[in-house]
Amino acid sequence: MIFAPTQKDFSSLLNVLGRLSLILSTFLLGMAIVAAILGEQNPFYDFLITALLGASCGLVFMGVFRQEKELSYASAFLAVAMSWLIASLLGALPLYLSGHFASFLDAFFEAMSGFATTGLSLVQDLDHLAVSLNIWRHLMMFLGGQGIIIVAVAFLFKSTTALGFYLGEARDEKILPNIINTSRFIWAVSIVYFILGSSVLFFLGRFAVGLNIKAALIHSVCIFMAAFDTGGFTPQAMNILYYHSWAWEAATLVLMLLGAFNFNLHYFVWMKKKTEIGKNIETRSFLVSFTFLTLLLNFALFNKSYFSFWPLYRNSLYQLVSAHTGCGFSNLPLYSLRQWPQAALLAIILAMGLGGGVCSTTGGIKLMRLGLIFKSLQFEIKRWFYPPSLKISQKYHHLQDFILDEKRMVWVFSIFFLYLISYFVGSLVGVLLGYPFLPALFESVSAAANVGLSVGITTPSMPSLLKIIYIFQMWSGRLEFIAIGVSLLTLSSLLRHRRSEKIY
Repeated sequence: MIFAPTQKDFSSLLNVLGRLSLILSTFLLGMAIVAAILGEQNPFYDFLITALLGASCGLVFMGVFRQEKELSYASAFLAVAMSWLIASLLGALPLYLSGHFASFLDAFFEAMSGFATTGLSLVQDLDHLAVSLNIWRHLMMFLGGQGIIIVAVAFLFKSTTALGFYLGEARDEKILPNIINTSRFIWAVSIVYFILGSSVLFFLGRFAVGLNIKAALIHSVCIFMAAFDTGGFTPQAMNILYYHSWAWEAATLVLMLLGAFNFNLHYFVWMKKKTEIGKNIETRSFLVSFTFLTLLLNFALFNKSYFSFWPLYRNSLYQLVSAHTGCGFSNLPLYSLRQWPQAALLAIILAMGLGGGVCSTTGGIKLMRLGLIFKSLQFEIKRWFYPPSLKISQKYHHLQDFILDEKRMVWVFSIFFLYLISYFVGSLVGVLLGYPFLPALFESVSAAANVGLSVGITTPSMPSLLKIIYIFQMWSGRLEFIAIGVSLLTLSSLLRHRRSEKIY
């Protein structure tokens, strides 16, 4: 029997995409208002045109196609995959119209990097980009970090459809029994941290960095959205080095760590047991991996004569936290990472590839899976050490105690190997296009793990093929491959179904 979506499935799917297009158009209209307040005439029209285009398409889709049934998981996953493409297309249009991008492909790359919270950038002359467009770059990260669909789930959809959307955006944990309430909690956490974090950054911007009130407000809002959502965009081309402030760096380190950990862990710390931080498998995995990578990185950099102790410690710590949390901020001069020893680059690559917590704003393999892989190895050692007649089990603690089971480990290793394949395929394409292997691997992992650190490959002049590869890596890595795999299978099933109909 061949499964294929019915006409009602596609009608409901397109209706959902119409509603999502309308939601994004509302944010674009808001940015048009911001541009008008700032007196930026050209960006005002760019945002207005894009908002009207998105709203028109959304209304047409909603009017022509009715939501005749609840979406199945397969259709919901397809809706998720398509919504990220639609969001990036709409998000790219005002960027392209600004004249700061060499092509629409570059603008689309920037928008996908924003929504996927990656931070790799192809913008030209960033320091003279309109303020409203700069805010839009960071707002895309804020929306993408919590999940584009999560916005709609929180307010527009029933719980059955909402669950498919929630899972499709690579969130396999519910915080509250109801998915809609879970989505609202995620946004509540984000808004609370937004108020607190941007306030701290505003204070530091005024008194530690020396920005005027307007600049401090803009920079604090933008940097918070990029730090908490582990994105990596900044309003200035010099990145975090622009601020020349250890206090600013310390504040962003805290925000990166907050964004990199599971929203479930935030809930437990807020509402239940603060001691969960010390017992959770993700925090313990982070402590172990971060300690190992810190030793490796500092050993690799120690022999560099131009590093004294404080710059060595400050710079290596910042890059490593930025890489491990998937943020992509840097307090070093542009592309200076390519001058680091290969062992140091390898430490950063490992940190980027591992990433932060599940159900967080970060990308990569994730700490939960890292911890479970080590638990699985521990279990195998026990199994071979003890007599066969002795029945043993392996526990792990994540909010509560669980028994490690085979089904869970199959899922963990599947995602683990999909990330590894993505990392090496992207690096292979880079090598075939003439780049050295280690820098190509660095850039590929940065794209697929949604980090944003760069050794200089990601520039407007790089080959278009590599831009497309990185776009696909950012998109698939953010959705952890499953939504895209299910979408391709759904479309393939439809084509086979149509072909079988013609035969008969």
